[in-house]
Amino acid sequence: MSVTTERQDSSAPAEPEKPRRGRVKCVVWDLDDTLWNGVLLEDGDVTVRPAVVERIRELDRTGVLHSIASKNDRDAALAKLTELGLAELFLHPQINWNAKSDSIRNIATALNLGTDAFAFVDDQEFERAEVAHALPDVVCVDVADLDEALARPEFRPRFVTDESARRREMYRSQLVRDELAEGFVGTDEEFLASLGMSFAIAPARREDLQRAEELTVRTNQLNSTGRTYSYDELDALRESPDHLLLVASLTDRFGDYGKIGLALVEKGDDVWWLRMMLMSCRVMSRGVGMVLLNHVLRLAAGAGAAVRADFVETGRNRMMQVTYAFAGFREAARDGAHVVLEADLGAVQPPPPYVRLEIGA
Repeated sequence: MSVTTERQDSSAPAEPEKPRRGRVKCVVWDLDDTLWNGVLLEDGDVTVRPAVVERIRELDRTGVLHSIASKNDRDAALAKLTELGLAELFLHPQINWNAKSDSIRNIATALNLGTDAFAFVDDQEFERAEVAHALPDVVCVDVADLDEALARPEFRPRFVTDESARRREMYRSQLVRDELAEGFVGTDEEFLASLGMSFAIAPARREDLQRAEELTVRTNQLNSTGRTYSYDELDALRESPDHLLLVASLTDRFGDYGKIGLALVEKGDDVWWLRMMLMSCRVMSRGVGMVLLNHVLRLAAGAGAAVRADFVETGRNRMMQVTYAFAGFREAARDGAHVVLEADLGAVQPPPPYVRLEIGA
């Protein structure tokens, strides 16, 4: 079976539009008269809304994250959430007296997500309007319309993978790593060495493809072309003798990051074209993008082929462009936002000492 991968039209918009289905990765919730009935600082004895909690748990099982933006007393609100057995559901909660748009920005920074991946649920029209004005790409929802809103495709990923149900714990582990990094005394390399990372690269299997499609839809900052691929497209490429589709996974002493990287290579006799390379934003600071790139370069060198790569400047993937540069790629041609990069196979680098590399067959 032969599959052709085509260059993207350079006349296309600089930022390829992501499918709207499943684009909400985190829902931020108000507390008073939203998660629970009543105002905590006035009523004290608030009562949780079971239907809202059930919707939160349903979304959690599909891999959608949750946080809080509430104007409230932080200690009192956290104590109430703990008493209700709900505290563990929310990542990096923002409970303060600041504008809720500022709280959402802080959550987005902590989770390393764009604000276009967020929804905000609040009973107050003023609060929703403030967020909509400051962050127009956030989906704002009146809690009274919650069921109707959650039925929209933005909240419904096409696939629910094994990793979906573990996503909250993966992010919680990442927040622990980030806290450790802030207090670590030493070099970046020494910190990375302290993590005990194992990076696995293997050809994609059919059971990897749901997560692979999800990665192309969800990944923006570390995506070399911004292009998305469907399950069926990836399956055809996986079976094509002219292509190599690689999946990368990462673990460390804190736990499993899951499948966090993809590389798609179109193999010619003299030139291998790297048509797509992406890494989850959760591993942006781990240096493993270079490891995957250099693995592809070593395979190509062993086959006696040069390596070129498609790169489309989307306005958000500058860090991936930097990764290519550090791996020895240089611009060979340009057509608008579409750039052809060429690798220096004499500059292929071994894996860094702080990563144990595992290559699968």
